[in-house]
Amino acid sequence: MTEARVVVVTGASGGIGRAAAREFGARGDRVALLARGEEGLEAAARDVEEAGGQALPISVDTADHAAVDRAATRAEAELGPIDVWVNDAFTSVFGPFTEIRPEEFRRVTEVTYLGYVHGTRAALDRMLPRDRGTIVQVGSALAYRGIPLQSAYCGAKHAIQGFHEALRCELLHDRSGVRVTMVQMPGVNTPQFDWVLNRLSRKPRPVAPVYQPEIAAKAIAYAADHPRRREYWVGGSTVGTLLANKIAPGLLDRYLARTGYSSQQTKRKRDPGEPVNLWEPADDRAGQDFGAHGRFDRSAKATSPQLWASQHHGLLGAVATGAAGLAGTAIALARRH
Repeated sequence: MTEARVVVVTGASGGIGRAAAREFGARGDRVALLARGEEGLEAAARDVEEAGGQALPISVDTADHAAVDRAATRAEAELGPIDVWVNDAFTSVFGPFTEIRPEEFRRVTEVTYLGYVHGTRAALDRMLPRDRGTIVQVGSALAYRGIPLQSAYCGAKHAIQGFHEALRCELLHDRSGVRVTMVQMPGVNTPQFDWVLNRLSRKPRPVAPVYQPEIAAKAIAYAADHPRRREYWVGGSTVGTLLANKIAPGLLDRYLARTGYSSQQTKRKRDPGEPVNLWEPADDRAGQDFGAHGRFDRSAKATSPQLWASQHHGLLGAVATGAAGLAGTAIALARRH
């Protein structure tokens, strides 16, 4: 993209949202940063401006529709008409379903699912009259495949997937110029594993292989530039998980029952005093900024060949077709001789 755009990113104070905000800033975009923690927001704003963009940090709880709508109004008043809206804000609880209290499950759903609904509505209220704009939903392989110890988060991501599909059909029916696309993520090295409510005996971790948040950010920016695709898959593990779930979901149930507990925990014991961001932002403490990266830098992958393949599926299809044609020609010539 050559022209600066106005981009809104929810969950922008840390993790994937933080990396995405920085990625848009590097393009020279004007970025409204929506999150709860003011310490993280201020640091994210510095990241965006140091990268070359313009930042507008807005403290807001995405579970509150009226607050999200006010934030959108402020973003347009100070930055201009919104071109891209990225929904990424979430919270979660690690633990078996029976150990998650009803009010905690509801809170995860309100932030992680309804937060996307509120953000999407705020964006559409402004984009539809102009008949242009793009909404990017940051999803997960868990939008298709639930795993143990993350029932609230998986339920919310499944709900986002269904919401996304229904909305996309409606926009296509109306021949709208507004686009909506979704980016399905693998395990990513983000700070969430140090601030989610943890009911496990050990510290949580993403399921391997783990990718750096910059890969996720580039995928989000690419999706914003190419929103006609219904969704993008990031990481070979995402592809493998979704294909396995289509072919043998029952077998995958049993595999995850055996491996899903150990693969989501480190050997380190849980710290009873660790921060929790379910009800209050963990990055609102004095001097606390978690940034984009978690504690898995040593093992996280900085590249994803699969992401490139997802972005160039048309080219790969043409190459495959051409190769098949050449092979057919070679076989025919061999038979003649």
